[in-house]
Amino acid sequence: MNRFARRHDERGDVPGWVMITVMSAGLVAVLSAVAGPQLRQMLTQALSAVGG
Repeated sequence: MNRFARRHDERGDVPGWVMITVMSAGLVAVLSAVAGPQLRQMLTQALSAVGG
């Protein structure tokens, strides 16, 4: 029984990790929707400057 209790303690907080992953994905989606066009324009300008 003690070995089972120890194994259960080592599993971690799975729902917590799922929540962190989902919130991170949501944050990336929102940031890309808001800043995507400006970042795309900056990248295009930088590549044009390097390419000549």
